[in-house]
Amino acid sequence: MNTEGLKKLNLLWKKGTDFLGTEYAIMGGAMSWLSESNLVSALSNAGGFGVIACGSMTPDLLSKVIEETYAKTTKPFGVNLITMHPDIDALIDVTLAHNVKYVVLAGGIPTGDSIKRIKDGGAKVICFSPALVLAKKLIRSGADALIVEGSEAGGHIGPVSTSVLAQEILPHIKDVPVFVAGGIGRGEVMASYLQMGAAGAQLGTMFVCSEESIAHENFKKMFMRGNARDATVSVQVDKRFPVIPVRALKNAASEDFLDVQRDVINKYNSGELEMGAAQLEIEHYWAGALRSAVIDGDVERGSIMAGQSVGMVKKIEPVSEIIANLIEQAAEQIA
Repeated sequence: MNTEGLKKLNLLWKKGTDFLGTEYAIMGGAMSWLSESNLVSALSNAGGFGVIACGSMTPDLLSKVIEETYAKTTKPFGVNLITMHPDIDALIDVTLAHNVKYVVLAGGIPTGDSIKRIKDGGAKVICFSPALVLAKKLIRSGADALIVEGSEAGGHIGPVSTSVLAQEILPHIKDVPVFVAGGIGRGEVMASYLQMGAAGAQLGTMFVCSEESIAHENFKKMFMRGNARDATVSVQVDKRFPVIPVRALKNAASEDFLDVQRDVINKYNSGELEMGAAQLEIEHYWAGALRSAVIDGDVERGSIMAGQSVGMVKKIEPVSEIIANLIEQAAEQIA
């Protein structure tokens, strides 16, 4: 390890480590079905910052996962909540009741009420920002930190690349820590964003094949065989039914999603479904397809959500080793 580089690295991301209360300013991306107590605690125990993916969990299930995580780590971790979840208020209450000090709000622009509710409960609020104007608005609304995530990321994504978003946002946001995410697979890239003004980085894809990840063996094998070109974006069939693009490895599920959209649209056209219910049915496809792949190992009909950095995932290793490699690469680059 380059000790001079490590000293500089620690100075570069001090704003991030001070904010998170961690040794390293490396956040784990919240991945549905994957970011549960095992992976989250492993990330936090290794000096990073694990984040529970609430996704479509019920308040009772989220409570159980938080308790399981506390049993496995004494280090800081957060909970990622989807702003459009019908039980968002109850999920916030559960998170605060368990004294979780960090809440990441994702899946839409959070309301001022949600942000205030969390802050009044004693937790810090981290929000995703896909544009500079929104970043400024979120800070005015009370966001304590931001995540800038580009289209190279896995799962639900925005339209702009990480490098462009970083250039657009980092030079202009100094009030709060900004973490950069999307397509980060090596420490050198992490270091370059820190030198541009980022407080830290968020990675998801790189931890999917860790020893502590509960992903099915088939899922991990697909990841290790995949490359950047295999991680493609889902296609929208009808502009009346806007679909948040999803990046995943190509398989039969990608084709199935087109059929699902057409079937739902036909139901809407025939009056069988209302617009809202039709939209929800399209979105629900991904939750079920992801579980099939991650938990059941159906990598043909299930969804294998992956970022474009998937081509750099070549073996199963402990989270601590993955983080150590990133630190070493970043320290060498900075030195």
